[in-house]
Amino acid sequence: MDDKQLRYDQAYMRMAHEWAQLSHCERKQVGALIVKDQMIIADGYNGTPSGFPNVCENDEGETHWYVLHAEANAITKLAKSSNSAQGATLYITLSPCRECAKLIHQAGIVRVVYANAYKDSSGLEFLNQAGVEIVALPG
Repeated sequence: MDDKQLRYDQAYMRMAHEWAQLSHCERKQVGALIVKDQMIIADGYNGTPSGFPNVCENDEGETHWYVLHAEANAITKLAKSSNSAQGATLYITLSPCRECAKLIHQAGIVRVVYANAYKDSSGLEFLNQAGVEIVALPG
């Protein structure tokens, strides 16, 4: 990776970390940006669907099943726009789970840059098998 790409990756990752702060989830806050042609075309963070109370966990601290992951939020937001993720890069503060990995691949995203590893690496393994470029960018 060249220095210019690394600088852009670091800048977008800082923005994804800022976006994560918008999440109302207490256990984990995750931010995502979809970038294409050096433009942010979608953003997202983990949280409840539109119209639901901004409470992500139950009284036992477990995440409600209906909470959307950051990348799923960004991809569904993108679906409402006239933009396409074909050939785009996803910047995400936590590597994708296997369910979100399927959405990432189907959306046409060709590169995933993540900061922290999710407890289950099967999402990254799927993306690797699908030919998606994966970059770990701790920080």
